[in-house]
Amino acid sequence: MTGPLPPVLPLPVAPPAAISLLAYTLAGCALGCCSGLVPGLHANNFAFLLAAVAPALDAPPVPLGCAMLAAGVVHTFLDVVPSLALGVPDAAMAAAALPGHQLVAEGRGREALRLSAVGSGLALAIAVPAAVAVTAGMRVAYPHLRAWLPVVLGGVALLLVLTEPTARRRLAGGFTFALATALGLAALAAPTEPLVAAGGVLAPLFAGLFGVPVLVDALGGTGVPPQADARIGLSRRELAGAAAAGAGGGAAVGYLPGVSAGVAAVLALPATAGRDPTREYVVATSGANTATAVFALFAYWAFDATRSGVLVAMGDAGVPAALPTLVTAVAIAAGAGTVGVIVLGDAALRVVGALPHAPLVAGVLVGLALLSVAFVGAVGLVVFAAAAAVGFVPVRFGCRRVHLMGVLLGPLALA
Repeated sequence: MTGPLPPVLPLPVAPPAAISLLAYTLAGCALGCCSGLVPGLHANNFAFLLAAVAPALDAPPVPLGCAMLAAGVVHTFLDVVPSLALGVPDAAMAAAALPGHQLVAEGRGREALRLSAVGSGLALAIAVPAAVAVTAGMRVAYPHLRAWLPVVLGGVALLLVLTEPTARRRLAGGFTFALATALGLAALAAPTEPLVAAGGVLAPLFAGLFGVPVLVDALGGTGVPPQADARIGLSRRELAGAAAAGAGGGAAVGYLPGVSAGVAAVLALPATAGRDPTREYVVATSGANTATAVFALFAYWAFDATRSGVLVAMGDAGVPAALPTLVTAVAIAAGAGTVGVIVLGDAALRVVGALPHAPLVAGVLVGLALLSVAFVGAVGLVVFAAAAAVGFVPVRFGCRRVHLMGVLLGPLALA
């Protein structure tokens, strides 16, 4: 795309239009809370469902887009909650756990929730104005990026492997990426017979790759221990630096297909202060997750490129790139997400801590398997099991799980 930028549609100011936009946005926020709190669900599922039922509802395109986008943004805030509440390993496994899980095991789960909320909020505040400048620069780079996309994606994969600290972990990372690529090539071409027209093969893929290994390791744990106060252990400067690094990572990958916020976080981490890697990781990862959604929205506006499932659903529903309106929905969703992750997250830690841990985790595993069948059909169970087997490779060999994103990166680079 080499012509002028698409026109920015004006923000409606008539009271009925504003009320409609707000109502749809708040409904999207509620959907994002649901998807964020339920393991295995994603805002993509609700976005595709909304796109499917939009003709029957006669929903206006722009308000519908606000609902979809708000759901996606709130999800990026809330999805940390089940990860922290359900993925807590036994104390003996704490050293090998993800940083957020380490904080919960140490009784600092409430702090981890606030670190995540601050990271997402600050990164979004940075990303919205930064996206204007980055998009202008991408006007020059984007045609070349599209022409050399396989090389760029291959370079991203190589960079992820080379940033592993030891030769053994680099070898494990490369092996993990190759396995995930093979899985992606097979699963993405598999025939599906979904029971619910709101899913897709990505649901069992990501549930197996990223959910099952954490939950299985958590089965032997004792559950969520009593949580201490919510005081944040980073200075304002460290918080801002980690969030800015996350936003920078989001800018680096937000215009690339198949490159996730997890990749953005890995790219961002070297730019953090490094005094407290565990806490800075939580901030940067959450910030990258939210910032990637913002930059992907600007890519949708400027290049008609859909870089997430939510944006694909928006395109299917014919949502125009009404940037000021959609950015306003993003801002409202960010406020809702910040409040939600703190209020609902604290409650989730209390509730999960009071429930029998092993039966709860086992129930979640069964739920993920059932969702796989609902979203894909019988083959979903096969995909789910195969993805789970591949998902254990980085856990057992000690490399970063981000190499599992080869499930998308690999097939795109080979296309």
